[in-house]
Amino acid sequence: MKSFFNFLSLVLFLGFSCQAIAQVQKPAAEDVKTESSVPSEDIFIDDIVAKRIVVENKLMVQQPIREADIAWEKRIQRVIDSREKLNLPFRSQELNLFKTLQTMINNGDITGFSDEYFKNVLKPEEISAKMTKMDTSMTLDPDTYEEKIVVAKNDINWEDINQYRVKEVWYFDRQRSVMDVRILGIAPIYQSMKDKEAGIPPTPLFWVYYPECRTPMSKFRVFNEDNDIAPMTWTDLFDTRIFSSYIYKRSNVLDYRLKDFFVPDPDDTENRSGIDMLLFSEKIKNELLNFEHDLWEY
Repeated sequence: MKSFFNFLSLVLFLGFSCQAIAQVQKPAAEDVKTESSVPSEDIFIDDIVAKRIVVENKLMVQQPIREADIAWEKRIQRVIDSREKLNLPFRSQELNLFKTLQTMINNGDITGFSDEYFKNVLKPEEISAKMTKMDTSMTLDPDTYEEKIVVAKNDINWEDINQYRVKEVWYFDRQRSVMDVRILGIAPIYQSMKDKEAGIPPTPLFWVYYPECRTPMSKFRVFNEDNDIAPMTWTDLFDTRIFSSYIYKRSNVLDYRLKDFFVPDPDDTENRSGIDMLLFSEKIKNELLNFEHDLWEY
């Protein structure tokens, strides 16, 4: 009988011990993770993985320059035509440069200027006004049969931005004994249909200061034709100069543009002045590239 009570006590002890262990191991109600607690943006992504390399990437600072080390410099303005094959990333449906600049300005990450010397600051609402055009038209009122003026507010379509103007400085750094270039500013060029009909040339919508734009632009991906996951950013594109362009202006005493040197002949039907301007642009490019080689003796 005594052994039976000992066996029963052992069974009850083991039962209470297992129950206590189970209660300890059971997670609390607030610690239970369910599928509904995961944010939807982490579940439904338009890819096989969430792309975070560009967002988390740290930008390398540019080489510091001293004024005493600059032995020679020349200011250049060039035009990037987004319709050229090498410049097609500028016209990407989702990753185009104009939307990138517009997003950074709306977020307050960069400053817009009305001039190429970065003196006159444009407020975000002023830039928004520049990106909106007011169109007027005459319509007939169906009730009174009277004509009335209707004003329509239309935003500028980014697909109408075919060119970008880039202001840069070429200089020779005698500390490193190299010819280098730094971009100062970028401006989207726009021409409305009314300006085109009136013969008004395309003009910059606004200017942005590139040294200020380098860090924000390093968070925006550039479309790569060969590899969709290639982590190239707009900062990488401009720093490594992966674009095609022609020179629009070189610093001179009269502040002339290249087209001011080649006035078109009204009787010229072959646009020879335009061809001469492109040839002169290529000549300036070769002079910049050969300048460094001419400083060395072989």
